[in-house]
Amino acid sequence: MFTSKHKFKQMVFCFGTYQNNLRFSSTKGKSEHTALYDFHLKHGGKMVNFGGFILPVQYSDQSIIASHLHTRRHASIFDVSHMVQTYVRGKDAISCLESICTADIRGMTDGSGSLTVFTNDTGGILDDLIVTKVNDKLVYVVSNAAMRSQDIEIMKQAEAKFSADGKDVCIEFLTTENQSLIAVQGPDAVKALTRLLPKPKILDNLYFMHTVVSEVAGVPNCRITRCGYTGEDGVEISVPSERVQHVAEAFLADNANVKMAGLGARDSLRLEAGLCLYGNDINDQTTPVESGLAWLVAHRRRNEANFPGASIILSQLKSGSTQVKKRRVGLSMQEKEGKQTPPARAGIDIYCQDKPVGKITSGCPSPSLGKNIAMGYIAEVFRKPETLVQLKVRDILYDATVCRMPFVKTSYYVKPKI
Repeated sequence: MFTSKHKFKQMVFCFGTYQNNLRFSSTKGKSEHTALYDFHLKHGGKMVNFGGFILPVQYSDQSIIASHLHTRRHASIFDVSHMVQTYVRGKDAISCLESICTADIRGMTDGSGSLTVFTNDTGGILDDLIVTKVNDKLVYVVSNAAMRSQDIEIMKQAEAKFSADGKDVCIEFLTTENQSLIAVQGPDAVKALTRLLPKPKILDNLYFMHTVVSEVAGVPNCRITRCGYTGEDGVEISVPSERVQHVAEAFLADNANVKMAGLGARDSLRLEAGLCLYGNDINDQTTPVESGLAWLVAHRRRNEANFPGASIILSQLKSGSTQVKKRRVGLSMQEKEGKQTPPARAGIDIYCQDKPVGKITSGCPSPSLGKNIAMGYIAEVFRKPETLVQLKVRDILYDATVCRMPFVKTSYYVKPKI
């Protein structure tokens, strides 16, 4: 699966490759620190401003490529404390959240969750987020830092509307000062976590998108959710901020297999896994159908049609290509005259038959595959896999092929089918 050292020498990787996807900005100006800020500096983190938070893009002990491959082969820790953690409580908590997203939260089993989306009245995606039904009166939500103000307002308005109708719902937004979030990703991630648990067997039946509360490295009341943004097996752990450095250090005690990783590797890993970055690959102008996320509109919710933009989204689902003009697709770039082509980054035009037919939204060299990959939106008639297109990079057209995603097979720990 992984590219050879010879292939590496043929490829050009640099910080700028990922800068286009992640929208970094100067560390100067208003920004927030996570509870691990000093910890990152201690371990050689190269810090950047991302979504209003100072976070490491990489560490001094390894390149972005090496960090990416270490995650695929072993395990890495990512500081994702910038994400918004929220608890929604009350006997009407589920109905409140279902009024603003497309998930069937009521139909979930206790302790399970799902990716979902907030939508607007025209069917556009306002944000993607993970909702976890802890029980009938408690839902745990993790949403994107870049959309923090918007998402908080969406949930507050829903809460106010339900409260005005006499409903029982209360929303608590956790702060980074009080609660942190770390992601441990890779084939050795769960093995490393097992050593830190008083009852390791709780992980045996903790499947993808399921959650449990446990002590971790002696720290009580940590929420462990089996999920992540890399395509690998792994967990996200919600930890009291005053103890998060202790938990991170406990993982690093297994130095051979667990290392710190930054935003650069996180971006290339998620792209190989075919996962969207909000603001790049999905936004308020793209619907779940156009973005290949129609599966996020749960069956019961389709029948009830009671979420924002339902009429437009359901019409697209029913009519298909007659109403959908563009689709999100994967693109694999081909070598030109035996040489590696330059990566196609966000904003690059997609051509077919000498006409522009779409745009790239994310792109980078794939450390695992040894070639350049991208995703973007293409006109409906050209979305079929194996369609040959061209990507215009620096005024030169390079051949690429439309392909299915993920680019690299995912390794989620899913419940066996009976």
